Amino acid sequence: MTVSGSGRLLHGADYYPEQWLDRPEILEEDIRLMKKAHINVVTLGVFAWSALEPEEGKYDFSWLDERVDRLWENGISVIMATPSGARPAWAAAAYPEVLRVAEDRRRNLYGMRMNHCYTSPKYRELVQRMDRALGRRYGGHPALAAWHISNEYHGECHCPLCQEAFRNFLREKYTALDKLNQAWWTAFWSKTYTDWEQIVSPSSVGERALQGLALDWKRFVTKQTREFMNLEIAAVREGSPDVPVTTNMIGTLIEVDYPRLAQDLDVAALDTYPEWGKGPDAETALGAGMEYDVTRTLKKAPFLLMETTPSMTNWTEAAKPKPPGMHAAGCLQAIAHGADSIQYFQWRKSRGGFEKFHGAVIGHSGHEHTRVFRETEELGALLKRAEEIAGAENPCKTAILYDWENRWAVEGSIGPRKEKGYEETVREHYAGLRRWGVNVDFIDEEQPLDGYQLLAAPMLYLLKAGMDEKLEQFVNRGGILVLTSLSGITDENDLCFQGGFPGPLRRLAGIWEEELDVLYPEEVNEICCLSGNSLGLSGKWPCARYCGQIRPEKAVTEAVYGKSWYAGAPALTRNNWGKGTVWYLAAGAGRDFLTGLYGSLLKQSDLACRREPLPVGVELSVRRKGEVTYWFYSNFSGKKIELEAPFGHALFRDRPSEGMLLLAPLETEIIRCGK
Repeated sequence: MTVSGSGRLLHGADYYPEQWLDRPEILEEDIRLMKKAHINVVTLGVFAWSALEPEEGKYDFSWLDERVDRLWENGISVIMATPSGARPAWAAAAYPEVLRVAEDRRRNLYGMRMNHCYTSPKYRELVQRMDRALGRRYGGHPALAAWHISNEYHGECHCPLCQEAFRNFLREKYTALDKLNQAWWTAFWSKTYTDWEQIVSPSSVGERALQGLALDWKRFVTKQTREFMNLEIAAVREGSPDVPVTTNMIGTLIEVDYPRLAQDLDVAALDTYPEWGKGPDAETALGAGMEYDVTRTLKKAPFLLMETTPSMTNWTEAAKPKPPGMHAAGCLQAIAHGADSIQYFQWRKSRGGFEKFHGAVIGHSGHEHTRVFRETEELGALLKRAEEIAGAENPCKTAILYDWENRWAVEGSIGPRKEKGYEETVREHYAGLRRWGVNVDFIDEEQPLDGYQLLAAPMLYLLKAGMDEKLEQFVNRGGILVLTSLSGITDENDLCFQGGFPGPLRRLAGIWEEELDVLYPEEVNEICCLSGNSLGLSGKWPCARYCGQIRPEKAVTEAVYGKSWYAGAPALTRNNWGKGTVWYLAAGAGRDFLTGLYGSLLKQSDLACRREPLPVGVELSVRRKGEVTYWFYSNFSGKKIELEAPFGHALFRDRPSEGMLLLAPLETEIIRCGK
C-alpha cells in the first residue's frame, strides 16, 4: 500500500489553519501561495484536537471540512493526522490519569505535548473516539492520501497503571519469579524479588543498577507505544480500510524500537532537521544520510520525509538559516536516499507559541517575496522535473547491523567506559562505506540477511538467541562480515557470555579476545598493516577508544598494534568460513582506515561503484525503477568537483552525460541510465 499520488514526488507542509480561523483572507491566500510553490500535499490536524472538540463530546469539523474541500479543488492532497500528540486542557482537567508520571514518580501538570499515558484506559477511549470520527468523516474523501498517526511517538509514563501493566508484561514473559531473578542476575547486591508487586520501573530515586530491568522496561515502553498506535490505526481504518497509514519517526531516536513500530505501518516517515552551518557541510550531510537510510530500511521501500525546515529551527543552540542553495541540496539528498516526499514544518509561521520563530515557507511577512519562499518554489519545480523517480527503490547489497536493543544495552552498561561511542562508531563505519558510493541498509538482529553480500556489525554487544547461527549461515554462503571489539559480550538479558569473548561468535571469528584496553580521550594507538596483507593496505593508521587484545585461533593476522605494551599484537584478523570471510577489527579504527578497509572488501566482492573513493563531501546514491537506474551526485564539499559519472541523461541539465561530471558547490545532478 503506497501513498495516494504515486507517480509524483510529494512536496508539502504541516498546515495549521485552526490558528487563522478569524482571518479567512489568510486561508484563501494560502491556497494561492501553495500553488505558486508547487505544493501538492499538506498535513492537517496534527495539533487540532482543541479546535475539533472544544468541549468533551462536542465536535466542530466545519472549518476542517472547508479546508479539505478547498485544498482538493486546487489539486492539493491531504495527509490527515490524528491529534493524540497534544490533548486538550479539558481532558487533563477532567481525567488527571491521562497525564504522565515522570520516573521520579511525580505526575506532570497539564502542558507541552506528548504528555499522556499510553496505558490510561480513559485516554485510549478519548483518542479512539476522536480517531473514529475522523476516519468516518474523511476516510472516503478523494483528497485523503494517507493517515498520519499521532506525532513523534516517544517518552514513557511511570504511573500506577503503567506499573501494573509492566508487571503483567513480565509475568507473561518469565512466568515465574525465579526465571526473572536469574535473567536479571538479582543475587548481585541482594536484589532478589520474592513478590511480583515488589517490581517497579527504573527510577533515579529507586532502582537504576539492574540492566536486565532497564532493558525490559524499554521493551515494555515500545510494546505500550505500539499497542497505543495500533488502537489509533484500527480506529481510523473503520472508515478507511484502504488508506495507507504512517507515523512520523525521528531517525535514530533511542527511546522507541522503531523497527517494531514499522511492522504495523504501510509507509515509514521521518522528521529530521540537519543543523547546516553548525559544522562542515560534509559531516552534516553524512549524518542526514544516515537518518534517511535508517528510516528507508524500516520498510525497505521509499519513505516520506514528513518534516524538515525550509529555513531554520528555533530550538537549537543557534537558529541559523540555511545559506542560499542549501535547501535544494539538503532536500534532494533525502530524495537520493529514498524519500518520495519533501514536507516542511511548517507552512506558515505562527504568531505565538513555542515555535513562533521556527522556519516556515511563509514567514511573519505573510508574502512570497522572500528568499525562503523563492528557494522552496525552485525546489518544487525541480521535484516536478524529477517526478519519474517516485517509487524507485534503493538497491542494497551492503548493510550495517544496527539494533535498538543492542544500543540500549551498550549505552546502559556500567563500563567499560562512560562514553561508549556506539553511535560514533556506527557512523564511522557508515562513512567508510559511503565513500565508495554504495547504498547502505541498517538492519536489526531480527531481520533476514538474504540479499546482502557485505555486513558490518560494529559493537554487536548484545547477541540475541540464534544470531550467531544466522551470521554463520550468512558467511558460509559467501558473505563478508566485519566484527569489532565489544561484540558477543552479553545475551538479550545483558548477562555476559561465559567461555571467552566474543561469546557465541568466537568460533566464527576464529579469535579469542582476552582483554580490552580502554583508551582515555587523549590516547591514540596505531594500526600497522602487515606486509603482503590480503587487503593491499599499507602504512600506520591511528586508532582510539578501544584496543582489544586478541589471540587468533584459526584466524590470520592482517594488521598489528604499533604502540603500548601490546605492540605487535593482532589488531585485525581474517577468518575464512565456508565460502565467506569474517574480519575482526579489534582496534577502534578511524574513518580513513575504514575507508581503505571497506574499499578493499567491496572491490574484492565486485560491490564497489567506483575505482577510487569519492572526494570528501561528495555523495553518490543509486535508485532503481524497473530497467532504469538513477545516479544521484550531491556536492557538499564547498568547492567545485569534477568526477567520473556514468553515460546517460542528466535530468536537471537536460542533456546527455558523457562520462565526466562537474559539480558546483551544493549542486545535485541525477544521471538516468537505461530505458
